[in-house]
Amino acid sequence: QVFPLKHYQDKIRPYIQLPSHRNITGVVEVILGDTKAYVFFEKDFGDMHSYVRSCKRLREEEAARLFKQIVSAVAHCHQSAIVLGDLKLRKFVFSNEERTQLRLESLEDTHIIKGEDDALSDKHGCPAYVSPEILNTTGTYSGKSADVWSLGVMLYTLLVGRYPFHDSDPSTLFSKIRRGQFCIPDHVSPKARCLIRSLLRREPSERLTAPEILLHPWFEAVLEPGYTDQETGTSDQIVPEYHGDSDDISSFFC
Repeated sequence: QVFPLKHYQDKIRPYIQLPSHRNITGVVEVILGDTKAYVFFEKDFGDMHSYVRSCKRLREEEAARLFKQIVSAVAHCHQSAIVLGDLKLRKFVFSNEERTQLRLESLEDTHIIKGEDDALSDKHGCPAYVSPEILNTTGTYSGKSADVWSLGVMLYTLLVGRYPFHDSDPSTLFSKIRRGQFCIPDHVSPKARCLIRSLLRREPSERLTAPEILLHPWFEAVLEPGYTDQETGTSDQIVPEYHGDSDDISSFFC
């Protein structure tokens, strides 16, 4: 990526502050020009949004393996005083051609916090992943809890093939998110349903934390030898095709 020379240190500060982690992209090299900085990151093999869209939805075993890596990256950030703020499937890319290893690609929209105070006021984010408190709050909200809501949207999308809250009209979409009502199809296992509901709670304080998600029994149940997933077909609404590069609140799908 190319950054103005006077701003590049701010752009890569989260990468410098964050201890190395296998599920988070690292800076490979930085070349400084006269007016610009050229920052090179690790090679990737496609993003999760495109992959899920091509698959319609994932079987639970594959979803668990990939989602565990996503949560591991988020938990590492939270434990290192970094709130991600604009979490979505597109920000996670594959590290190998087999598409079994994931890493968080972008830390550009992150917030570096002090101590345990994760209060944010920034409203930037992808509408499909935004949490109710961001829409309802005029002051601050918990950045970590908002990240967990986005994780819930991701998990639902992996298993169902569409967002839990969707509408072509943004105002209607936001009304659905504020109500926090969604349906989980019958093919999703009880433990997966439990985890989804533990993440998509309207009250931020009632959601699991990122480290707690990793301890949820769904992972152990699905990833243990001999697990068999239910047969899956196509969903009623697949993950929408991405149009454009805008990530602001007026852009519906991200």
